Amino acid sequence: MPSVLDHLPEVLVDHAHLERKAATTSINLEKYRDLYPYVDALTAIAIEELQHFQLVLNLLRKRSIDFGQPYPSLWISGLMRSVRPGRKEQAIDHLLCCALIEGRSCEKFQRLAEGLKERDPELAAFYGGLVESEGNHYATYLLLAQGINRPETDARLDYYLDLDATLIRQPRLHHTLH
Repeated sequence: MPSVLDHLPEVLVDHAHLERKAATTSINLEKYRDLYPYVDALTAIAIEELQHFQLVLNLLRKRSIDFGQPYPSLWISGLMRSVRPGRKEQAIDHLLCCALIEGRSCEKFQRLAEGLKERDPELAAFYGGLVESEGNHYATYLLLAQGINRPETDARLDYYLDLDATLIRQPRLHHTLH
């Protein structure tokens, strides 16, 4: 946590990119045939993620922080490399990766809100305000995956939790949220 708090400009730029990518990803999930009935829910997530992107951009402007280049997340890349081919398998894995990313965001935003209370109350309130939304996205993605095939989703969730535990320990090259 101290590393993040000591590099808030870089973390905010990374956060902006993550929100933009989350919106794009939610729309990309609409390509899976098993998710056609849920296009409205996926679009709602995409819209909310774009609204979060705009909020972070506004924070960057207010704090005179340039919107810089994105840096890859080894953790996210590691999760996404494990997505299996196959119509149902790919959809389930992609949804689980999204659920884990949103779940970790929920966790990290909560910790940031707590860690910034004294140092930066405005930013603490901002991150605290995102916690519920990220938790809802996590739950939506997990429920969508379970709707495709619950036993397979549960087995793959165990796999992804083990992978997460391995990937989370890798050193980071940049000051990022994930």
